[in-house]
Amino acid sequence: MTEKLLGLLSKRPWTERWLTRLLGAALSSAAYLLCLPWDLRNRPESPGSTTETTPVTVLGVAVLAVTLLLLAVYFGHRDALAWPLLLVAAPPATLMYLSFRTNPEPPDASLWPLTWAFSTLVMAAGVLVTASVARQFRQDTGDSTDGLVFAHSSSGTGGGSSAPAVRRPSWNQGGRS
Repeated sequence: MTEKLLGLLSKRPWTERWLTRLLGAALSSAAYLLCLPWDLRNRPESPGSTTETTPVTVLGVAVLAVTLLLLAVYFGHRDALAWPLLLVAAPPATLMYLSFRTNPEPPDASLWPLTWAFSTLVMAAGVLVTASVARQFRQDTGDSTDGLVFAHSSSGTGGGSSAPAVRRPSWNQGGRS
């Protein structure tokens, strides 16, 4: 059972692979929708008040961040490095963009594009760093270099090998060393 839940997705059947990825995207979308309200505009604290408040809370942002980081660890450990970006960071970024774009009133001083870009950058960077750290804890990375590394001699002696020497191009085209 552990192999099925924590093994590499590339070694699983394609239906299980895609269902797992779909579930990950759904979980990141659900986390965003549960932790952050759909309408992110500032509101007056009470009618006639000059103090504005936003429905976004620190607790909601913290729970969303922890949820996205846990999903990034899971998919970073199980899948290729690009998948956590697509499955964990892209759905909340898309939902945030749609939330900002569907406001019926014009945005205050058009700061929403900057807010969206910054938030997307922070989410993507956090997911990417977390996923790459999680990849370091894989048992079998699947990144074998067997057959890619070969021994050769640059002096031309070959060390008893019948392969010809490989001459490397020189950066010094003028001929002086």
